[in-house]
Amino acid sequence: MTDVGPSDPRTALEMSGTYEGGCHCGVIRWCFVTRIAPPEWIVRACQCSFCRAHGARCTSDPAGTVEFSVSDQGALLRYRFGLETADFLVCTKCGVYVGAVMDGPAGMFTTLNLNSMKTPVEGLQDAAPVSYESEEREDRIERRRSRWTPVTTVI
Repeated sequence: MTDVGPSDPRTALEMSGTYEGGCHCGVIRWCFVTRIAPPEWIVRACQCSFCRAHGARCTSDPAGTVEFSVSDQGALLRYRFGLETADFLVCTKCGVYVGAVMDGPAGMFTTLNLNSMKTPVEGLQDAAPVSYESEEREDRIERRRSRWTPVTTVI
């Protein structure tokens, strides 16, 4: 994808891709806007027991945005474990893990579980297994802040 330059009449939004997803019953929804084409997405398969149990394949774009909407706050489970630096978002009605969010002074950031996409996209890379077990708390927060996608709505 080419960058939007002064001679390009298209706006960044026109060159962006918009992807939607959420839980199975539709209570938790997300809208991901990125200028990265799906075949270029970095897809990760975290090897922690939670992500393995959910078969999660996650992606993020620090230059993109995500907007969440929740139609029933009572059905949104924020699950924390390990270093407790992020909330893993799970629907209590249908059980789907949609992604994780981290909130802090720099704002809210997310990684999305691609298995919760409304319509799967073609050409994604295979998920690369990753382990973050050796990270210290502050290193984990900084990695997420620099690699995860900014969230434009507070959930």
